[in-house]
Amino acid sequence: MHAPKLISFVVGFVLLGCPLTMHAQEPASSAPPIATPDYSQPTSAPPHAATTTQPSSDPATPPESLLIGPGDLLRINVLRESELDQHVRVLDSGEITIALVGNLSVQGLTPAQAAARIAEKYREGGFLLHPEVSVFVDEYATQTVTILGQVAHPGTVRLAAPRTLIDVISQAGGLTETADRHIVIERGGKDGERIRAFLSNRSDDALNADILVRPGDTVLVPKAGIVYILGDVAHPGGYVMQNDSQLTVLQAIALAAGASKTASEKRVRLVRNIDGLSQSVDLPLRDMERGRAPDVPLLANDILYVPFSLVKNVSLGIANITAAASSALIYAVH
Repeated sequence: MHAPKLISFVVGFVLLGCPLTMHAQEPASSAPPIATPDYSQPTSAPPHAATTTQPSSDPATPPESLLIGPGDLLRINVLRESELDQHVRVLDSGEITIALVGNLSVQGLTPAQAAARIAEKYREGGFLLHPEVSVFVDEYATQTVTILGQVAHPGTVRLAAPRTLIDVISQAGGLTETADRHIVIERGGKDGERIRAFLSNRSDDALNADILVRPGDTVLVPKAGIVYILGDVAHPGGYVMQNDSQLTVLQAIALAAGASKTASEKRVRLVRNIDGLSQSVDLPLRDMERGRAPDVPLLANDILYVPFSLVKNVSLGIANITAAASSALIYAVH
């Protein structure tokens, strides 16, 4: 009597268990497989990874601006080999003396290139298997820049690294009122390269200029050209070409406070020295003032003569105008 109940219980359990088993396996067979990354295929980098690049392989990486030269004091460190650390000064020949290696030329190299060359010598000589060398320039032999010409304080200024031209001039007190904006930079000593730079008097252009001055350079700021305005003007004299070293006829007359009421504005006489000879040409001042004739640019040492009247203008020749210009008073333009 217990056997049939036991059999019924077992059969019922099996019948009930089968649907449960099938129900448990059904989701596994119908669910999509979990996607696993394939590390064998290249994947796109996350956004922040795009900014991590190797500086050494980037062709746009700017080179070192200061190279090792004679007289520089170098500090050489060898990782885990402190007995090989040393301070050494570059000889006039451009060589240094390295422990175990001997003389080695480093002139014209960057500190990183010099470190690589020293490490190579340690490997080639069998002194170190995997040398890790660092080179630092503790003192450059040429740490000054000479500034001459139209600056407030000509002389030398100390410079440990390249600086912009406007920074270097500011250390010399800035430009004077008679300074020309066309500046010459002599690089690398007397026989070095000469760079002609233009420092605009427009603030935005001057600040955006990327002209660099390096230790050892010489900066020469020449005197700006002078234009002489003579004749029947309010303030005759010589005027500095300060407007980016450019000046026109109308600008020059404006600097002289304009022509007087008694002046003959129909024409002005421009006297220019060409190959040692003074040449004169008449310009239509009245038409230029009214926009009917183009304004004429002036050159340094030009003489602009505004006639008093027809009779006085005829009586004055080129020689008299030139003599008057030589004694003209220079008015600083503010």
